[in-house]
Amino acid sequence: MKTAATARRDIPLSAPWIDDRDEELVLEVLRSGRLSLGPAGPRFEEAFAQAVGARCCAAVSSGTAGLHLCMRLAEVGSGDEVITSPYSFVASANCAIYEGAIPVFADIDPRTWNLDPAAVEAAVTRRTRAVVAVDIYGYPCELDELRAICDRHGLALIEDACQALGARYKGEPIGSHGHPAVFAFYPNKQMTTGEGGTVTTESEEQWRELVSLRNQGRADSGGWLEHARLGYNYRLDDVSAALGLGQVEKLDRILELRHETAERYGELLRTVEGVEPPLPNDADHSRTWFVYVVKLDAGIDRERVLAGLEERGVSSARYLPSIHLQPYMRERYGFGEGLCPLSEDLSRRTLALPFHTKLAAEDQEYVVEALRAAMTFA
Repeated sequence: MKTAATARRDIPLSAPWIDDRDEELVLEVLRSGRLSLGPAGPRFEEAFAQAVGARCCAAVSSGTAGLHLCMRLAEVGSGDEVITSPYSFVASANCAIYEGAIPVFADIDPRTWNLDPAAVEAAVTRRTRAVVAVDIYGYPCELDELRAICDRHGLALIEDACQALGARYKGEPIGSHGHPAVFAFYPNKQMTTGEGGTVTTESEEQWRELVSLRNQGRADSGGWLEHARLGYNYRLDDVSAALGLGQVEKLDRILELRHETAERYGELLRTVEGVEPPLPNDADHSRTWFVYVVKLDAGIDRERVLAGLEERGVSSARYLPSIHLQPYMRERYGFGEGLCPLSEDLSRRTLALPFHTKLAAEDQEYVVEALRAAMTFA
């Protein structure tokens, strides 16, 4: 194994895997002249739906756009409350705010880092309209328990699966469980379309509404300038869809390589004291690998660890700040420390290590030795 004394390397936090087949498909669209609302979009939707076992799939311009459209499906409006996780990317809460609703944060399970169903149950009020459940870092949330809560109270369940492509809950792929699930394809995700996302659902009625809403509210029939409802320009262009097609074609290999990379990190980190690796799979939860986030033991100065990694050319990041403590959340809603103590504690102690599909073994060894060295000064 190489040591921290090895010549400095510059290792990025993430990188997409783009190959000749991706370029071929994108070039095909460019040469066709059909850059939007062409045949690549439906082809991509069909391929993606098949990959996750969903009946219907609507491609959109981003995961955030998909979450917002799901708020419309759920008829979330001004003054409603939407329960979600504080330990997530801000879009999980912003989607409710876009419709004038109030985000309500239920604390997380300290083991899975996902929403604690008991905390969700306790947060339900007469104003609650929906629950946005997050599969954090690709680890499936407690779908059965959350669905039961939603069914009891007449709430919409929306799954933020933006980090969870390839994960399985109780043996079935995330995205195939019936309720709307949103995926995202930013370049650091398992697969990419540059930007872009999808919403999967088992309901053809919901799918038709999504297709209309993403395309300025146009109706199924009628002319180009006929609009059945208020909609948005949330379409995915054909160039992005073509890239997505190439990525779906090799998705199994992508997921396999990312699993191997994660396993290698797990082995290397066994000898690094003070670092807790991600939670392993169990009978009900099969993780997919979006990022590789570790938790530092209490009392370790994370900022010194981050600085030590940076000195050695290793990119890292504070994954993830608690949403309710973001400046705009504090200012708008008066949220503060102590609202979600488990999330807040985790946010102070977690960091992401470099992780992507083609990360070389020797680079992983360098990262772990750099982490070991940085920990000695923290």
